[in-house]
Amino acid sequence: VQLQASGGGLVQAGDSLRLSCTASRRTSSNNGMGWFRQGPGKEREFVATINWRGGSTYYADSVKGRFTISRDNAKNTLYLQMNSLKPEDTAVYYCSVARFASSTQRIADYQYWGQGTQVTVSS
Repeated sequence: VQLQASGGGLVQAGDSLRLSCTASRRTSSNNGMGWFRQGPGKEREFVATINWRGGSTYYADSVKGRFTISRDNAKNTLYLQMNSLKPEDTAVYYCSVARFASSTQRIADYQYWGQGTQVTVSS
């Protein structure tokens, strides 16, 4: 499965962005998916996850209430709506497909990764 992430950019604090991640084949529709990010000099960290049906989601505390993860299985696409962006949200954002159907925040539970899209938030 190949994943193509897009939608990143340079924005100001308080702005919004919507990231998209399109999978190359339908396999991802049967699996949980997630977004992770890696800031400068930091390890990759969990952001949000969603189960295969889209009915179960979970967020990192740092983004809860500001970010929303969703998916459209008919389009093999995962989304991350990011509102009220902060400078500390600056990172490369990666989408990923889990090894199973449920949502999970454990990075070891993911098997396929996209190339990442850069999000930069200026103060």
